[in-house]
Amino acid sequence: MTIEPDSGGRHAARQTVMVAAFEGWNDAGSAATSALTHLADIWGATQVRELDPELYHDFQVNRPVMESGPDGERVITWPTTTVSVAELPDRTVVLVHGIEPSFRWRSYCAELLDLAEELGVQTVVTLGALLADVPHTRPIPMTATTESVGLQAVLDVEPSLYEGPTGIVGVLQHAAAERGFQSVSLWAAVPHYVANPPSPKATLAILTRVEELLAEPVPLGDLPDDAEAWQHGVDELASEDAEISEYVQQLEEAKDTADLPEASGDAIAREFERYLRRRDVGGDKGGDKGGDKGGDKGTDKG
Repeated sequence: MTIEPDSGGRHAARQTVMVAAFEGWNDAGSAATSALTHLADIWGATQVRELDPELYHDFQVNRPVMESGPDGERVITWPTTTVSVAELPDRTVVLVHGIEPSFRWRSYCAELLDLAEELGVQTVVTLGALLADVPHTRPIPMTATTESVGLQAVLDVEPSLYEGPTGIVGVLQHAAAERGFQSVSLWAAVPHYVANPPSPKATLAILTRVEELLAEPVPLGDLPDDAEAWQHGVDELASEDAEISEYVQQLEEAKDTADLPEASGDAIAREFERYLRRRDVGGDKGGDKGGDKGGDKGTDKG
């Protein structure tokens, strides 16, 4: 599943992609926003815009933070949405990191998509994480959906069939499709019994899927080690509670039974393509050691 660089247009031989994640309902274990922050850091993204928080946030819900600045002066940091740009060898990536707004969702999405048009964005990728009945001992389940009919076949992505309450991720995804952008939504399922952030294993799963989608290497740094340490920590906690241990075993059996009929040829092929891509660019500095942050159990996938 790869978005191919564009052969023409504003950016020659390049496709500009917007990747967005939002704190709050759509961000179980802070997995999605942690992935977004990781991308901004490792790709050296430069901030180009900050949305006016007065228009979109209830400051009694998301309060400003008082801090001391570098020179000792008192500084107030307001909850807001930042837009940064990373220039990669084969494409431009626009990174949107925000907090789910309290007001004016349609205006909020329109402002982001207006900016996307200014920056030459063609594809909008939203990241989300939800709490689910999945075991922490198995790979984090990832789903990818799109409302763009053309992408469903090209990327082998399912159409979105979700019906029910939605969050800002679902609204932005729908608005992007209505505006004519290609759009893809990536979701990680976080074990609901370990909902507190961080959730490095889920963050790792999201980054792996982003790397696959964009065909751009994503150095993982310490994330594989953090994910392994997280899993060992949850193993220890579960072993101290017989009820939790039994519940995890039931989830494992259900997951293994559901996965058993599936031939994993596609997964093996994707992993091999990923290996070749990493080898061609000299490998991942942090090493890819495998493995794949809060939200509530009813978190939106729409």
